[in-house]
Amino acid sequence: MASRKRSRYIGWQMPYFSIRPYALLSSPPLALSEPPLLLMSLSLVDRVNARVAASRAGWWFQLEGSGHPLQRVGSRFMTEIRAGITTWAAMAYIISVNASIISDSGGTCICPTGDGCANDVTYNLCVQDVRRDLITSTAAISCLASCLMGVFANLPVGLAPGLSLNAYFSYSIVGFHGSGRTTYQEALAAVFLEGWVFFILSLLGIRQWLARAMPHSLVMAVGAGIGIFIAFIGLSTKGLGIVGGDTTNLVGLGGCRPEDYLPGLPGYCASRVLRDPTVWLGVFGGGFLTAFLMIYRIRGSIVIGVFLVAIISWPRDTPVTYFPHTEAGDDLFAFFKEVVTFRPLQKVGAAIDWSSYRSGRVCSLQFLYVDILDTTGTLYSMAKFAGLRDPVTKDFENSTIAYCVDAFSISMGALVGTSPVTAFIESATGISEGGKTGITAVTTGLLFFICVFFSPIFASIPSWATGGALVIAGSLMVRNVREINWDYVGDAIPAFLTLLMIPLTYNIAYGVIAGVGSYLLLNLVPAFIRKVTNGRIAPPLYILGEKWEVPPGGFLPVWMRNVARGNMHIWEDESRNFRDSRMGTPSQKRSEMVPNLRDLAPSTDSVAEISSEKHSRDEFVESVEEKVISRANVPRLPTPAFYPTPISQELDASTSSFES
Repeated sequence: MASRKRSRYIGWQMPYFSIRPYALLSSPPLALSEPPLLLMSLSLVDRVNARVAASRAGWWFQLEGSGHPLQRVGSRFMTEIRAGITTWAAMAYIISVNASIISDSGGTCICPTGDGCANDVTYNLCVQDVRRDLITSTAAISCLASCLMGVFANLPVGLAPGLSLNAYFSYSIVGFHGSGRTTYQEALAAVFLEGWVFFILSLLGIRQWLARAMPHSLVMAVGAGIGIFIAFIGLSTKGLGIVGGDTTNLVGLGGCRPEDYLPGLPGYCASRVLRDPTVWLGVFGGGFLTAFLMIYRIRGSIVIGVFLVAIISWPRDTPVTYFPHTEAGDDLFAFFKEVVTFRPLQKVGAAIDWSSYRSGRVCSLQFLYVDILDTTGTLYSMAKFAGLRDPVTKDFENSTIAYCVDAFSISMGALVGTSPVTAFIESATGISEGGKTGITAVTTGLLFFICVFFSPIFASIPSWATGGALVIAGSLMVRNVREINWDYVGDAIPAFLTLLMIPLTYNIAYGVIAGVGSYLLLNLVPAFIRKVTNGRIAPPLYILGEKWEVPPGGFLPVWMRNVARGNMHIWEDESRNFRDSRMGTPSQKRSEMVPNLRDLAPSTDSVAEISSEKHSRDEFVESVEEKVISRANVPRLPTPAFYPTPISQELDASTSSFES
């Protein structure tokens, strides 16, 4: 009984597992003469991680140690929770920002004079009610979409109304205070229809194929461009406020106090730049402090930075307060003091004008060309950043389900009165904290659910608290530029244009259009000339260019291929058989391939036997690995590039800092 109890806590994880060498050895290399007692006791966090990984939920989310053939290396339950909190903290600003932008359209309020009613008190009070409704609807749809993405697609990606899409919705389609040719209700009808069109395109595999068909350099440029984009957001007035508007140079230094703005141009500093103390609080509290915590690998460093700055900004009688003694500040503070409240949707709930379908005034094409590239490119880039893209098919796990969830959420968002929902680029902050599975997205969604009731608190996180987190996340994403083919102009210029256009146009879709268009022009023309001249006229460095090819894996999505073969598991990827063959023969049942973890854990006697042989550290690890693998009857085959690293390599990497 004693030996079973002790072996229960030994940290073996199959088919790939990791041992912390500093828990085994007091000073490497060391000949062990007695069983490693430190291995027998784990911390509370490790025990929780092990219990969850061994549960049904651990199998569903493919946590490391769950025994799932496609378990995601390095995924731990508590790490996923922390990553979800980080993602939510970086996304929480969208609650108030989206409400402010969409309410600029006027919502369902009617302006009797048709001139925008900027000075109409009654109309402005109605717009304020619309804004309060939109705070609830933004939190609610973000909760629903993020949870669906996590549970069904198992991706660490949070969803919410898109920042550029809501501006397009309010200012280009509906117009400020309803000054456009399309009413708010008709625009919601277009968004609702667009979601179902996207759903059909996703089921047919068209959205996935478009993302996979992009050349490698363009894919890397989109990811890096998004990184620059969110860093620019973090530096702008929606973040730290360091970068502001300039009437001559378009952008310039900001950070001045509101009284130093140019008349009628908020964010444009006339003088005294960088004099606002909130800028420096965000720079040092949410920026450099977070960076120092990351240098020392403090868990939850981004969350610590965001909440530290937010808490400092809540007292009223300070130079950095989020609630100044103004009319707007009093309104924010009055809402903040409510703490817990639930506001039903009075103005924007179910506001779709269904009759516009019969009248023909709904045209979803005005959203499609922007949204299909924006949402598709963002989701694909986040999956790539999380390391979930298959290097062979260039697709990512559960892509069809992910795109369907995204499309379904767009239509549901229209029902609660908001603009198209999309994968959020701020998910990169959670991924950088270690998020690898859908638990991250579910955690983010649950926090948004809490925001529905605690919206006064969560809507009061100032922009300068999240600006530093956005800049740090952007710096992590921009590393993709290393994989761009800079040696051939036909690949380098389209990638550079993509990098440039995404942040400068404040739109991911426009950057993708610029990159794809220039790529086709710079590569199709030389290819045509080379074909016509039978290869006699070709660019000198043509051989250095990336050769585009039809993406492997076929055009049809996974579920169609499985239905055609009669496979009842319609969402199971056919490439999984190849990966399972690395873990055992495909004909084996999973229960046979991956036995119970308790059965795999060596007994106390076997540990003592190994220890008594006085092996060196490397020999000791090899012996343990051989014994466990032999018990599991797992063949030792080369590990593919997209699969977790073997134990020997993982141990070398994890002990390098200890040995130094």
